[in-house]
Amino acid sequence: MDKARDLGTSPDEVQFRFRDDEPVDHGTVTVDAAIDQSNAAAVRIEPGDDTRLLLPFLDRLALVEVNFPSFGDGRGYSAARILREAGYTGELRAVGDVLIDQLSHMRRCGFDSFAPDKRLDEEDAARAFATWDNVYQRAADARRTIPEQRHEA
Repeated sequence: MDKARDLGTSPDEVQFRFRDDEPVDHGTVTVDAAIDQSNAAAVRIEPGDDTRLLLPFLDRLALVEVNFPSFGDGRGYSAARILREAGYTGELRAVGDVLIDQLSHMRRCGFDSFAPDKRLDEEDAARAFATWDNVYQRAADARRTIPEQRHEA
């Protein structure tokens, strides 16, 4: 497989995208605006926003961006898990202060596209996405856990 495709590269500000559908070209609105507008298809979650307010509107959202203003602010991981566990299947994009060492964990939480503030080295990113072959906990990525694999035979 083409190395660039393995990383899910895509045009524009999105550096890595792991989806086959067309990228959403709608501008994002705030959580409050998305709730008030019946035609909002793209929303941006900021730290402190209550992601659960979006749950009744997931069927009309094609893109949810989750802002990471600081690498130490982990609230975006929870937002991603809430959305994926509620059945959201649209594009879930991590934006902002996204670092190499976070990529694998973000993918596990359900992020399928990444728009970091500073472009990441693609070789480092490829290693980061492939860091954990085996996992112990269930997550939004639906990978089989080590205990599940042990009990297959």
